[in-house]
Amino acid sequence: MAEPEKYIFKVEEGKEGSDGRPSVGPVYRSIFAKDGFPEPIEGMDSCWDVFRTIKFTFVYCLSGFLTYVCLSFADLEKYPNNPMLGRREIVDGKPGKYVWQTYQEVYDIVIKLGNSLRSHGVKDEAKCGIYGANSPEWIISMEACNAHGLYCVPLYDTLGAGAVEFIIRHSEVSIVFVEEKKITELFKTCPNSTEYMKTVVSFGGVSHEQREEAKNFGLDIYAWDEFLKLGDGKQCDLPIKKKSDICTIMYTSGTTGDPKGVMISNESIVTLIAGVIRLLKSANEALSVKDVYLSYLPLAHIFDRVIEECFIQHGAAIGFWRGDVKLLIEDLGELKPTIFCAVPRVLDRVYSGLQKKLSDGGFLKKLLFNSAFSYKFGHMKKGQSHVEASPMCDKLVFSKVKQGLGGNVRIILSGAAPLASHVESFLRVVACCHVLQGYGLTESCAGSFVSLPDKLDMLGTVGPPVPNVDIRLESVPEMEYDALASTPRGEICIRGKTLFSGYYKREDLTKEVLIDGWLHTGDVGEWQPNGSMKIIDRKKNIFKLSQGEYVAVENIENIYGEVQAVDSVWVYGNSFESFLVAVANPNQHILEHWAAENGVSGDYEALCQNAKAKEFILGELVKMAKEKKMKGFEIIKAIHLDPVPFDMERDLLTPTYKKKRPQLQKYYQSVIDEMYKTTNEKFASRG
Repeated sequence: MAEPEKYIFKVEEGKEGSDGRPSVGPVYRSIFAKDGFPEPIEGMDSCWDVFRTIKFTFVYCLSGFLTYVCLSFADLEKYPNNPMLGRREIVDGKPGKYVWQTYQEVYDIVIKLGNSLRSHGVKDEAKCGIYGANSPEWIISMEACNAHGLYCVPLYDTLGAGAVEFIIRHSEVSIVFVEEKKITELFKTCPNSTEYMKTVVSFGGVSHEQREEAKNFGLDIYAWDEFLKLGDGKQCDLPIKKKSDICTIMYTSGTTGDPKGVMISNESIVTLIAGVIRLLKSANEALSVKDVYLSYLPLAHIFDRVIEECFIQHGAAIGFWRGDVKLLIEDLGELKPTIFCAVPRVLDRVYSGLQKKLSDGGFLKKLLFNSAFSYKFGHMKKGQSHVEASPMCDKLVFSKVKQGLGGNVRIILSGAAPLASHVESFLRVVACCHVLQGYGLTESCAGSFVSLPDKLDMLGTVGPPVPNVDIRLESVPEMEYDALASTPRGEICIRGKTLFSGYYKREDLTKEVLIDGWLHTGDVGEWQPNGSMKIIDRKKNIFKLSQGEYVAVENIENIYGEVQAVDSVWVYGNSFESFLVAVANPNQHILEHWAAENGVSGDYEALCQNAKAKEFILGELVKMAKEKKMKGFEIIKAIHLDPVPFDMERDLLTPTYKKKRPQLQKYYQSVIDEMYKTTNEKFASRG
């Protein structure tokens, strides 16, 4: 059998452990960095340079000066008049087409906003908060911070007042740009936050009542247009910015404890952009001025921030959603993006919706679809690209799926959490575009791994490293993961210029994760033969059962997550019990289909309470456990079905959809107690 093509190469040998430190595996880097890591484009030293070169190159070309800049930034003279930021026009209460601001228009507003900030007394390196859903004003505020070397401090739109207050106080935010409808929420942080927060600028208007409330708190408050006028007739010099300067303090949502302020430098972001350019060019999928992006993932998270920086660097267009997930598909249809970034929760919804339409379409439609799917997937498994595998099936069967995403999507990129393999493989066939998984942390400036187009052997992995980081695994002896084994497994460690500069005011926590230049991610990975990485576990998510067996719960949940009958599952165990229990969100379509076939009545909520339905879901999970040859103590013995998906509103998920385990335990404690009581009684009655 032929050796698989390998997308990494070794740069350092592994080492056995010594002095109480675990062994480490070899250091690898992307094959696309064979001749060295890509350097940022000359002259691009800061996030401001990413944007300002779009405008200034045009000016220099016209005036005949600094012609060499034009040579460095090919075709950038087109950018100023390109559409940059767009939102849907609302006419008579109904959404219309996207209305655009060009790069030149946005630049002019950014300069004006910067002048207003300086006129209002905002000093160098001041902390500037941004609070609200993605919008043109969000980006404009961010760029004004970039222009003047201010620290941009995003305040998670989905977090409550408690976390917002903590971030304002911890980072000493003095001015906050806020979405109009979030002003009330921001005021809930007062008066505690006003020790630092002195000015509030609305993205829209300000009511009389809000002005009075701000006055009572000793705050200056401005409507957007009102604040912009402060800079009229003024021209403030922009400070010189260095690569090492911090451009943003991005607070990780955290599964436990207070958020941590991740300090990200200009160098981290411009280095990452250079790596993305090299990667996409190497995969023949380079970005261009013609690309269009739908901005809906939170800009307060590093994933969306760096994606949008990449689009800005290329002079591409960014359109904003209306803020309602139920209207997302409609916004997609109107904007027609070429790149669609998503978290697994969104793609799970797309998958479930397609499955329901397929089921409701009747026998012949389902037969045709399944036949086309099997035919195309079979050819893809033989090594054909998704375009070559079956153009006829794409045209006759799968084109509607493509049109549902707007019709122009060429890449779907999933990040922030693992994407279930059955969802990934399904979308790779029916979406008529590349479906890629990526992996990264806020501390690594997002993308550290990404799978490659048309490489089906990367299914279920996050692909090889991006071409600007070094990667090695570190053994985790207590979990029996060996980085030097024939199948190397261990904690993923990252080294490179994309790494963060430390946690703000928390040098102790910085030293815990940043050791000798290596970021210890806490995620356990397994190298695949082709050089891609598979995330298999989480280092801290380990507990002991009463019989002394250790359970790596993240790995178990990843396996159970492959069961199509559940959308999400949380597994629980403790040292006082000998077995595991779980809470699951069933797949509504599959559960209702099972109920209809088995004569079980009731709506979806009623089915989740039905004992037979619980047996069915538990049976599907156990079947998967046996198929994967899981150990007896890893098999779930009881389950509770919750019709309401785990969500942020109940504080069960972080904004990046990671499970908050302590909060899940607290929320479901009575359910857990009942499952253990009932199951133990059942075991006792059997003798």
